[in-house]
Amino acid sequence: MIKLLRFLKPYQTLLVFIVLLAIAQVAANLYLPNLMSDIVNNGIAQFDTNYIRQTGVIMVVVAIGGTLCTVVGIFFASQVATSMVQTIRGELFKKVERFSLHEFDTISTASLITRTTNDTTQVQQLMVMMLSMLITAPITLVVGVILALDQDVSLAWILLAIMPILVGVIVIAASRAIPLFMVMQAKLDKLNLILDENLTGVRVIRAFNRIDQEEQRFDVANLEVTDVAIRVNQLIASLMPVMMLMISLSQVAIIWFGSQRVGAGHLQIGAMFAFMQYALQILFSLLMVALLFIMIPRAEASAARITEVLEMQPEITDPEEAKEPTGLRGVVEFQDVTFSYKGAEAPALSNITFSAQPGKVTAIIGGTGAGKSTLVNLIPRFYDIDSGHILVDGVETREMSQERLRSKIGFVPQKAVLFSGTINENLRYGKQDATEEEIRHAADIAQAAEFITKMPEGFDSQIAQGGTNVSGGQMQRLSIARALVRKPEIYVFDDTFSALDFKTDARLRAALKGETRDSTVLIVAQRVSTVIDADQIIVLDEGRISGLGTHRELMKTCPVYRGIVTSQLSATEIAEEAA
Repeated sequence: MIKLLRFLKPYQTLLVFIVLLAIAQVAANLYLPNLMSDIVNNGIAQFDTNYIRQTGVIMVVVAIGGTLCTVVGIFFASQVATSMVQTIRGELFKKVERFSLHEFDTISTASLITRTTNDTTQVQQLMVMMLSMLITAPITLVVGVILALDQDVSLAWILLAIMPILVGVIVIAASRAIPLFMVMQAKLDKLNLILDENLTGVRVIRAFNRIDQEEQRFDVANLEVTDVAIRVNQLIASLMPVMMLMISLSQVAIIWFGSQRVGAGHLQIGAMFAFMQYALQILFSLLMVALLFIMIPRAEASAARITEVLEMQPEITDPEEAKEPTGLRGVVEFQDVTFSYKGAEAPALSNITFSAQPGKVTAIIGGTGAGKSTLVNLIPRFYDIDSGHILVDGVETREMSQERLRSKIGFVPQKAVLFSGTINENLRYGKQDATEEEIRHAADIAQAAEFITKMPEGFDSQIAQGGTNVSGGQMQRLSIARALVRKPEIYVFDDTFSALDFKTDARLRAALKGETRDSTVLIVAQRVSTVIDADQIIVLDEGRISGLGTHRELMKTCPVYRGIVTSQLSATEIAEEAA
């Protein structure tokens, strides 16, 4: 929690003002018992109506002043806490934006959502209470004890008897609450994970008729959170009656023993009432501290989870002195590249060497798990390689800034991703200043203009979250159009054409030839028909290159490629291609 306090730095002036308001509030609250004692001892005892009236007016003014200080203090405390947590959320989001895919594997998406929402809310609630009570409660406690002793030392034993009991109750409650709050946040992560999986995988769940089973899985996770929450709330609920019982007993004891001292003439009745008011303020300040200590464990657990994200160093960072490519445009080179996923027993790619040149199409084909998508994910540096070199325009990708590197690439992922908003907004995602003409031209090339124009509002039609109101093929064509709008030096199509029918696939690839004639094109594909006309075809088998060349060359030299072709094309089609 202490590490997060650095986000309070911009509000130093306001914090000083809040402290002054808190001191004024405490002064008002502690001054009122003295005034009440004067009324009882002087005004009532001497039947002085004017004195009672004048002192009463002062009491009202002091009470109103103290109330105003409280209200204004809480208002500014809420503002500071809310602004601080807003900054923390922003920093969390910025940090997560810079994470590599490895960091996302380390901390799940569901956990990151919980940390950005629920955990920051816990910190915010604690900060409001801390700014409202952390100053007033200790001052009230210390000064209240001094003023109470000034009224009558003999009754101090009541406070000395009650206060250790209250402190003990607070310590026991806090020690039991800390592990429960830690468990609760972990259970919330699991609950969010199940919810996220069910929302994103709703089609699969319904297709396999697993609705009832998923409801049961969610109920189990929900019940686990509920059980922990009930245990925590029971702990807090049991704390409050004990605290109130102690406060009530202290009042009874003060009146009982105080009245005896008043009867013996050792204590004035006004002083007894003032002592009782001070005792109440002391004990209520302890109660506020108790509430604060109950909230601290959960907020501390949340703060630790937030700090873990903020202090996590991204695996992929920019070099201190980034190099700028000169001369070349769109050249991609792999030089003896080996890459392994974290914790994997064997490398996903081994000794990969090839070069992709502008104006040429490089296709990558292979069986499932051969490493095709892994290979193209290394070009924009989504992962860092174990050994070897990846060069773009003659500069190693690790020596280039990530922004500069990725600005050269138009990446169309295997799983098409669209964002909520209009089609225009989605197509401009990689180039905000794209003109209407560029948008429509890219849609024409991607074979998307036909279905876009049939939509009610054309290019201004809304895309639902996750693109659920368009088909898989339409999503892929919009993703391709988004990359085309950017006009990059390097196009990467990661199994992009698999969702398209053969006719649309052929038309799109024919249109792409003219559009990408000056760019480097890398295509990952499952279909032989998609890669058959490529300038060079890379055949991957178990993470290694088993063949490199044109279709005709590979049919003669690469058994793996020949096996893929014969599994997809008939003997007649193979003979036609050979001719």
